[in-house]
Amino acid sequence: MEQKVKIRKSYKRVSKYYDAQMTWAKLYSKIVWGIQDADYAPRLLEWLPDSFSGEMLDVPMGTGVLTCEKYARLKKARIVGLDYSGDMMENARLRFGKADINIVTFLQGDVGSLPFEEERFDAVLSMNGFHAFPDKEAAFRETKRVLNKGGCFIGCFYVSGETKRTDFVVRRLYVPKGYFTPPFMTKAELSSKLRSLYGACELFTVGSIACFKCVKP
Repeated sequence: MEQKVKIRKSYKRVSKYYDAQMTWAKLYSKIVWGIQDADYAPRLLEWLPDSFSGEMLDVPMGTGVLTCEKYARLKKARIVGLDYSGDMMENARLRFGKADINIVTFLQGDVGSLPFEEERFDAVLSMNGFHAFPDKEAAFRETKRVLNKGGCFIGCFYVSGETKRTDFVVRRLYVPKGYFTPPFMTKAELSSKLRSLYGACELFTVGSIACFKCVKP
């Protein structure tokens, strides 16, 4: 519980400048991560077709900065956005409102204990969240539990061992500040984990960000 409180406080602080940071952070990202969001996010979101007409869970929703443009094209989808940080989610609510996106329902909650019945969603999207979750095993278990058979689990998060300078910053800054929570997986460990849960999966890395798509058998 202490770890969850620390995470909530950390993202309450960062929510005040997160979107501004996402704007000026292009140079910062190049220095620390060696990449920018545009290097992987659009490619990952291509796995979710614009014609998608089912119900999707987006966890953690964050501020919607990476998904707003995509969601504007999902005219037939129904999306539940869940995040542990109400402050981050409020930013998403404002962003989507300005973009006239009305397909999203917002819910504050914990990915480790999702308040949904089994096989509720046709897709689950999780962008840049697993590296912050304190109980990653519960997150893997819950996201699979609420996904329909034949549904897609699409996501991305930080993996260690790909970029030394990124690993250093994560270890020395992000972990002490409560933004990221160890342990962290390597690309090989993530691949093995996803295959054990879903069988075949697609996976690629851009810098220290691993992107994946799995289909629930």
